[in-house]
Amino acid sequence: MSKYDIIVLGSGPGGYVAAIRASQLGLKTAIIEKESLGGICLNWGCIPTKALLKSAQVFEYLKHADDYGLSVKGYDKDFNAVVKRSRGVAEGMSNGVKFLMKKNKIDVIEGFGKLKTGKKVDVDGKEYSADHIIIATGARSRELPSLPQDGKKVIGYREAMVLPEQPKKMIVVGSGAIGVEFAYFYNALGTDVTIVEYLDRIVPVEDEEVSKQLERSFKKSGIKIMTSAEVTSVDTSGKGVKATVKTKKGEEILEADIVLSAVGIKSNIENIGLEDVGIAVDRDKVLVNDFYQTNIPGYYAIGDITPGQALAHVASAEAILCVEKIAGQNVEALDYGNVPGCTYCTPEIASVGLTEQQAKDKGIDIKVGKFPFSASGKASASGAKDGFVKVIFDAKYGEWLGCHMIGAGVTDMIAEAVLGRKLETTGHEVLKTIHPHPTMSEAVMEAVAAAYGEVIHL
Repeated sequence: MSKYDIIVLGSGPGGYVAAIRASQLGLKTAIIEKESLGGICLNWGCIPTKALLKSAQVFEYLKHADDYGLSVKGYDKDFNAVVKRSRGVAEGMSNGVKFLMKKNKIDVIEGFGKLKTGKKVDVDGKEYSADHIIIATGARSRELPSLPQDGKKVIGYREAMVLPEQPKKMIVVGSGAIGVEFAYFYNALGTDVTIVEYLDRIVPVEDEEVSKQLERSFKKSGIKIMTSAEVTSVDTSGKGVKATVKTKKGEEILEADIVLSAVGIKSNIENIGLEDVGIAVDRDKVLVNDFYQTNIPGYYAIGDITPGQALAHVASAEAILCVEKIAGQNVEALDYGNVPGCTYCTPEIASVGLTEQQAKDKGIDIKVGKFPFSASGKASASGAKDGFVKVIFDAKYGEWLGCHMIGAGVTDMIAEAVLGRKLETTGHEVLKTIHPHPTMSEAVMEAVAAAYGEVIHL
């Protein structure tokens, strides 16, 4: 039996990061993967979707070339080539993780791993043991009873990335990050898209003003939006799909070629031996303490299978923290209130901290500032005037409570707010920090100035 200091089960952005950090700290490490190194994020999630979205964005640039004083004739899209490029990007990233495993002398064990008692893992009949086992098995597309996925007409995000041909009509059920990103992608390439959202607004976890702005932008692009609506059944017996949608006004039948179910994720915790070992689970999540230890000594869990936000960057942060704690380093628990969320449709969305409503619900006296990109010189020059930056501060102490952005490139801008909040920056300090001009990022400073009654360019 092979013996290790650490065995990691799963090689997504939680698993492979845990393995690399463990190796850096001098721990003999193995990683177990049943499919492709990099997990869903690199192979079927974060990375290939961004490649698809970039293709859609470039196609939109071509469509609007005359807005920039340019003339482009005879351009068209090749849906299969767009998909092929995305798969090539994913493959390149997965190969990069293979290289990192070799570079860091991590043993890669291919196969399906199942936890055993006594700090062991069985991989297709062969046993491996370790002093510490980190479970990082991730998640998959969640299925609703009323919306069973057949992989052809009713699909999840994975199939949406590699459809053999572009659908003429698509219904997207759910308007979280996955739903709106695919809605944007397919609409930009010419598919007739309808979003069906159960709650009363799209991207419902975001600040309400962000939801309203995205709805305006999407409707301007021709995306149809149905809120407070529920798909109660689908009929796939004909050539396409007929979806019965229950709304406040009654039932409506929508017809499409494809229905994309984007209603969240389901943790991959079945058949991996959790029950055999006695590891506690509640509501589809493995229960852990602040340093990702389960109730059974020597077993840890990170990423989408734990109660924190199901985001790649959260899994990576948890991975590093978990391993450093195992190695005996002095570490602090993660602050889950300062995790940025990013959505990569056009316009992009990025946010961190409290929404305006959440701050009010807590009874905090707040200052709110908002700066529209329509007043930004860089946004005007770029032809990307949709959106705004919104900031929320504690009126008494100046604490930066939240930051919410919608517009071009905001997923690259949100880190300023995350870092500022981490360093306990006050509104006055942000206001007095010189931001370069002309940039999209100076909208952050302008929004803060608006909160304090000092805005110049509004």
